[in-house]
Amino acid sequence: MESNKHGNFMEKVASVIVDKRNIIFFFFITAALFCAVSKNWVKVCDDLTHYLPANTETRQGLELMDREFVTYGTAEVMVENISYPQAEEILEKIENIDGVKSVEFDDSKNHYNEAAALYSVTFDGLVNDDVSINALAEVREQLADYDLRVKSDVGNPLKAIINGEMLVVDLIAVVIVVSVLFLTSNTYAEIPVLLITFGAAAVLNMGTNYLMGEISFVTDSIAIVLQLALAIDYAIILCHRFQEERETKEAREAAIAALSKAIPEIFASSLTTVSGLLALSFMQFKLGYDMGVVLIKAILLSLVSVFCLMPGLLVVFSPLIDKSHHKNFVPKINFLGKAVYATRFIMPVLFIAVAVSALVFSQRSNYVYEQESVQSIRKNEAQISAKRIEDVFGRTNQMAIIVPSGDYVKEAKLVKDVSELSKVERVLSLANTEAKDGYYITSALNPRQFSELANLDYEIAQVLYTGYAVNKDEYGQIVTNLDNYSVPLIDMFDYLNERRSEVVLDLPKETEDELDDLEEKLADGKKQLQSRDWSRIVLELDLPREGDESFEYLNIIHGIVARYYPESYVVGDITSCYDLRSSFENDNKLISVLTILFVIAVLIFTFKSVGLPILLISIIQGSIWCNFSIPYLAGENLFFLTYLIVSAIQMGANIDYAIVISNRYMELKNKMPLKEAMIETLNFSFPTIITSGTMLVSAGFVIGFLTSNETISTIGMYLGMGTTMSIFLVMCVLPQILLMGDIIIRKTSFTIKRGNTVTHKVGTIRVNGHVRGKLDGYIDAEVHGIFRGSLNAVIDVGDIEELPEAVDSEDGGSSNES
Repeated sequence: MESNKHGNFMEKVASVIVDKRNIIFFFFITAALFCAVSKNWVKVCDDLTHYLPANTETRQGLELMDREFVTYGTAEVMVENISYPQAEEILEKIENIDGVKSVEFDDSKNHYNEAAALYSVTFDGLVNDDVSINALAEVREQLADYDLRVKSDVGNPLKAIINGEMLVVDLIAVVIVVSVLFLTSNTYAEIPVLLITFGAAAVLNMGTNYLMGEISFVTDSIAIVLQLALAIDYAIILCHRFQEERETKEAREAAIAALSKAIPEIFASSLTTVSGLLALSFMQFKLGYDMGVVLIKAILLSLVSVFCLMPGLLVVFSPLIDKSHHKNFVPKINFLGKAVYATRFIMPVLFIAVAVSALVFSQRSNYVYEQESVQSIRKNEAQISAKRIEDVFGRTNQMAIIVPSGDYVKEAKLVKDVSELSKVERVLSLANTEAKDGYYITSALNPRQFSELANLDYEIAQVLYTGYAVNKDEYGQIVTNLDNYSVPLIDMFDYLNERRSEVVLDLPKETEDELDDLEEKLADGKKQLQSRDWSRIVLELDLPREGDESFEYLNIIHGIVARYYPESYVVGDITSCYDLRSSFENDNKLISVLTILFVIAVLIFTFKSVGLPILLISIIQGSIWCNFSIPYLAGENLFFLTYLIVSAIQMGANIDYAIVISNRYMELKNKMPLKEAMIETLNFSFPTIITSGTMLVSAGFVIGFLTSNETISTIGMYLGMGTTMSIFLVMCVLPQILLMGDIIIRKTSFTIKRGNTVTHKVGTIRVNGHVRGKLDGYIDAEVHGIFRGSLNAVIDVGDIEELPEAVDSEDGGSSNES
């Protein structure tokens, strides 16, 4: 057994990790058990507008509405293939269900069309209250015998649907990974090592997400699959290193040597992926930050698992690994290397032509900002129901105008102005809500008008108005002008409600019932449409939720509101899409520039060349352009978030494939003819690229085909297609570009300036650093060890130390390592 007493720093770290493996196992088991519990503490947000910048109108308006108003749970319930009398019977059924506050239905085409009835149901509770959830379940149960379609957010059905779908996706992804590893591995026993390592990293990442407070449903859904696809490479690299070292060393020493050599290699490989994800975190639209941070954390925890957990597992599983070697199923691809060399003058020209065309097409893609403007391949029951309701009755588009409360006259004028707009189908506000006999609940009534409306004696009405004036300290009205004293109806009923326990009016029961009914309606109306400081006006528009026409109409409404209120908010799907478009225009440029800058910085210091990183990035950027030219060529919409996320991941992750080929080719081209060097490079790189690439492609397509949420599905599909294109370009175009661009690489290469001081030492000397010079001959290598003799060399980096003769005897002779 070799001694690591005088090993370098990495070897010492590796020795500690391998030797303390039982303690590390205990730590990982404890952490995994904790995270298995803590992952249930993670809060998941399913509202994309939550991630808009804090200064956007949508974000400010939604936060204000959440604070100031009550929004009851609602549902659109459609029953098909019924007559109108049957529809009226069903209306009565729904109204009698406990938890149903109100049902809107009439004989207009908005509610009865093509032998289908549409009921707009409002529940007694909020969207996630038990009373609303139970009432909706009862609606479904009582109408189960009919041709029923339901569209509702009550109970957050999206979360349950996504969780169920992603469970299937995760299981299939694991099966694919195991299958790929089975075909590309060298031994069967390494597969459980890889799975345990990744499983630990995945559990740790899911369990630590609660530290972020809240994550998006997009991140929560796809993080584990992307972590698997992005980080499994690190475990494979260490596993291959271990098997190489195991040919000449015992398990412990092989694990130590493999880990000490793999740490720099794996860490360098992870930097490009982290660079792409880091660029996401700079997005103004904070979903990018959310996903970027979670995936960067996933990469870091994967590194921790590979560096700390996996070496011990390799030692433990070593006997099984030794016994389970099998035939390598990955074929040699000499034919591709020969074809690449033969087409070295053709493919670069074709690539440039295709890349330029793809750039033009990708810029012409129709970006959309409303999730439902793109289609998922799979449809869930809720989506099918919503589509059917829209086909029969059209799609509703609501908008809320939030203005300071208190001036009912001004509010009524605003309501009148927006009601006259041709695209406004309906306006709901306190100012246009009819109370009775043509009076609105914000109408200002004098005592006689109020007595007639409420069926009160005029004297009783006078008493009420007198009390109201006293309560408001308006004594002059009592003395001089009580008969003409006008009070908004809603304010008078508020006063009456406050004082009913103190004032005995001796009203007829019929009048009491009318007042109770009106009081309840007013209370509900105020909860939804008025707070102490703000009023809400709800519009229904005959407009699409995004597009130039809708955005132009938004500006018109802003202009009308500004005539009456200097401070206001206009909130709705149109405003949200408008804000998302503004955010995307900035984020698109920012992400593109930062991703390339971060990646190119890593590559420059990796290859010590400016030209080579540019060549590599041009290949991956070309694949990104090709990927996002597909929507234009297919005449489909492209969701903005899909583009931002996939382009950053594609650049950060797929660049690793190009690095693998470039590293090998740069090493071999000086040792053999270029043709043989390229053939050998592709043979060496193919197993690594096909293993990693197949996993990422499979993960993307499984997500794309098996999830019904439009955002998640399109991210998966474009990630799968983009990675496929990257693999093709890296294997079939990059080699020719490297062959043709050799002069560029050489002309733009640089070296770190080295020292020129020659050190002269004689005797027993410890060397730790890069040495150039004579050492009983000539040496130019990294040296870590002890030798005895005469040193006449330049020490570039590191240090030397003269040792007493006893050390030489202790080590049993000289030791040179390079």
